[in-house]
Amino acid sequence: MMTADVVVIGAGVIGASIAFRLAEQGRSVVLVEQNGPGSGASGSCDKAIFLQSKRPGIHMELALASRRMYDSLEAELDADLELKNDGGMVVIETPEHLEFMRDFVERQQEAGISVSLLDRDAARERQPCLAQHVLGASYSPDDAEVNPLALNTALYRAAARCGAVVRTHCEVTAINVVSGRVISADTTRGRISTDLVVNAAGPFAARVGELAGVCVPVQPRRGTILISEAVEPLVNGSMLCAQYIAAKHLAAVEAGSTPPYGVGLSLGQTDSGNLLIGGSREFTGFNKPQGPEIMAAIARHAARIVPLLAQLRIIRSMTGFRPYTGDGLPIIDRAPEVDGYIIAAGHEGDGIALAPITGVLVRDLLDDKASPDPFLGALSINRFAGSVHS
Repeated sequence: MMTADVVVIGAGVIGASIAFRLAEQGRSVVLVEQNGPGSGASGSCDKAIFLQSKRPGIHMELALASRRMYDSLEAELDADLELKNDGGMVVIETPEHLEFMRDFVERQQEAGISVSLLDRDAARERQPCLAQHVLGASYSPDDAEVNPLALNTALYRAAARCGAVVRTHCEVTAINVVSGRVISADTTRGRISTDLVVNAAGPFAARVGELAGVCVPVQPRRGTILISEAVEPLVNGSMLCAQYIAAKHLAAVEAGSTPPYGVGLSLGQTDSGNLLIGGSREFTGFNKPQGPEIMAAIARHAARIVPLLAQLRIIRSMTGFRPYTGDGLPIIDRAPEVDGYIIAAGHEGDGIALAPITGVLVRDLLDDKASPDPFLGALSINRFAGSVHS
């Protein structure tokens, strides 16, 4: 039977970041992944690190702190993450969205984000591909891009260099608890003796919680992204639309309710020239197959904003599940029911943006510092106590 200080469940960017930071401390870590690293949400997402899309307050402060870590992360991981600091835009199509975004930008500016509202001409000067009907856009130079798969690979390889054992295609089948304490984890490749388990299973966090009798309020939210053929540079930085912001935060804009399938534009271009065209947001449980109507809705919406997209071939699509908590923030906390059980899940569409800081926060949580990181209080599972634990 193997023995470890910590078993981390889930080798996406969140689990790999945690495994790296804990192994870096000298802890013996086993990182367990049911499939392969990046096979879940981390491998079916876009490449944006958006700051201006975050709500002011703890969400914004968390994203800013994580964004600063990216500036030195490539050197720290000794890897090319394809990090680009090209800024980002949120495109505005309707008068109702314009009013919504004026208020949104004002609150972002008050929160310390470098963001401005561009008129139609200024928006098209920065993004010549935009349609004529676009009324304007918000723009922030602080937004960035990274290759999610390169990030995921670099993190788990860094964890392995620090001594972590990475077990892929290995499923955790039971978490054994005696007298309210974790004592071991059973996997399809044997038992691991440990008194500490970290649930970083993303959209599957609730299922992994059930293995130890821990209630984890995370739901899967299905999202689809279209991938185009490789083309010459078309997009400067990353692009969202105001409808995407509304769909993400479930905010009602006066123009109407959330659109069908939660469709809103997210657009970015890879180093190889492929365009990542998103996306949708739906609650379908773990029903992954999606019909052509969803892909058609994404394509129609995107081509309305960027007409040149209608001329491109879509070579494939990717569908995954984002771990949703309901308030836009992840849970990073000790489980109240079981000693030795840590939850680090619920990042929804912000896993890439928040991966660097999540590893550090879990490390700090386990260090039991006299002055814990102030972020941890806001990310406590106790904020759901009224609906989950009562």
